[in-house]
Amino acid sequence: MAFDLLPLAPYAAVLLFIAVFAAFVLELRSPDVVAFCGAATALAIGLVTPNDVLSAIANPAPATIGAMFVLSAALVRTGVLEAVSGVLGNYASSRPILTLGLFFSTAAAASVFMNNTPVVIVLIPVVITLARQMKIAASHLLIPLSYMVILGGTCSLIGTSTNLLVDGIVRDMGMPPFSLFEIAPVGIIVALIGGAFLAVAAPRLLPLRHTVGEVQSSRDQRSWLVELFIPAGSPLIGKTVREVDAFRKAGNRVVDLVCGDISLRDSLATSVMEVGHIVVVKTTDTEIMGFRDGTVVGKAVLGTEPSTARRTSVVEVLIGPNSQALHRRVGRLHWRRRFGVYPIALHRKGAAVDMRLAMVKLAVGDTLLLDGAPDDIARLAEEEQLIVLSPVTSRGFRRNKAPIAVATMIAVVVLAALNVAPILTLALIGVAVVLLTNCIDADEGVGAIDGRLLLLIVSMLTLGSALDNSGALALIVAKLSPLLARVQPIIALALVYALTSILTEVATNNAVAVLLAPIAAGVAVQLGLDPRPFVVAVMFGASASFATPIGYQTNTLVYNAGGYRFTDFLKIGVPMNIIIGTATVFLIPLIWPLAG
Repeated sequence: MAFDLLPLAPYAAVLLFIAVFAAFVLELRSPDVVAFCGAATALAIGLVTPNDVLSAIANPAPATIGAMFVLSAALVRTGVLEAVSGVLGNYASSRPILTLGLFFSTAAAASVFMNNTPVVIVLIPVVITLARQMKIAASHLLIPLSYMVILGGTCSLIGTSTNLLVDGIVRDMGMPPFSLFEIAPVGIIVALIGGAFLAVAAPRLLPLRHTVGEVQSSRDQRSWLVELFIPAGSPLIGKTVREVDAFRKAGNRVVDLVCGDISLRDSLATSVMEVGHIVVVKTTDTEIMGFRDGTVVGKAVLGTEPSTARRTSVVEVLIGPNSQALHRRVGRLHWRRRFGVYPIALHRKGAAVDMRLAMVKLAVGDTLLLDGAPDDIARLAEEEQLIVLSPVTSRGFRRNKAPIAVATMIAVVVLAALNVAPILTLALIGVAVVLLTNCIDADEGVGAIDGRLLLLIVSMLTLGSALDNSGALALIVAKLSPLLARVQPIIALALVYALTSILTEVATNNAVAVLLAPIAAGVAVQLGLDPRPFVVAVMFGASASFATPIGYQTNTLVYNAGGYRFTDFLKIGVPMNIIIGTATVFLIPLIWPLAG
């Protein structure tokens, strides 16, 4: 007998969802892996069938989200967003307040039409540059950037993957789909309220933080990497690098010991130098000539021969959601051999991670300090899809294709707003246009699609089917309806919003939306109310993640980039949640009356 026919099926589905959410909160694995394992478990015990999995894949939301990632990437690749930011940056010194106002307005407006994660990825380096020009801390601007982009994403159906996902769920429930700008009246007002709050509160509540890159650059702005060869007969043979006074003096640091093609960096303290080894020393302008001619402050570095010396710079990079280095171990990146670039520091969740732990796996939001020649770092960043927080070279934008990319996005938005065709159809046609006109290469377009996000969405849609098929959804609605029937409809709406917002702070927003959207709709129907405003409350609540850096990906990206601590998000995010939540709950019934 199939498990979904057994009386225990609803309870099994609820327990499975609780287990999946616990795994999200505890971060036992990445969210996509957790969701996929949960969906596989539901399939294995009969809560869903293979047809349910295929239905989740056929939902228009994942395909639309993937297409919008490509269109957003085309705007980035052609330099559209960077050009607008560059124009604003020209007035950073003369009109700082106006520049910041226009900048954050532009960021919010861009996220109305683009997925908000790429917007933040592009603008993080721009914010850091603006902060440097205005002589203010980047930590005063990066959290507001994330918040404004989140709020901008609530102004249209395509602004965030959560909106598209909820629309897909609405379609599955047989409700009319959302139009492109149906949620805009609430979104725009809420964005203005949030922007006003940030303008007043951010300078007072956000601390002065320095990133690891800022601290390092203040100490060492001009440096060299010198490679010293150990020949036969050298008196250094049999010694460790720490036993050589010249390597330990102020201004010098041994960053690697190379044996053939193998780096001994992780065992520098115990590795002894042998014939043929190369000692890589980081030194300053004042010391470089001493290493080049074999003397350091009048004392010979006996038994070494200068091999190469090249000027380097220290650059901070951010691990984004599409980075090739994501979930790889630091010790196995082999960037020294492939690019001549050395990782010298790693920060995660506001604290330094010991780089000697070569088995540390990189995660989204990690910041790495890289030491190498600017051209080598630029090549590494491009191939590994790293976000350079202090650009070393200008990117190869295809600016001549910018009009095509902009026209394509405008056409998709306008035609979708006029209901000429479904958004999925228009987005796919738009992708074909930007690929055929070389606004973006095919491999870049595929690379821009966040496959892990799509896996998460499909898996959560499958788990949503498990709730429905097993009767768990009806059970939850039956339990909640009598409780909410005792309060006013506006209070019931507020409770749905609050529950969504709280869960979003501790788990991924897409997972919360999949779970609560059908529950909210079901409760509304049981109460004799229109389900649409309750679904909208879930849509906004799932994006209203301001109090923690883990609930929303844009918060995660600025977490380390701004040198923040977890408590920094609480200080400004909790009042932000309260203000935005109150405004949203008040505005929703004005657009979608609660009465059924």
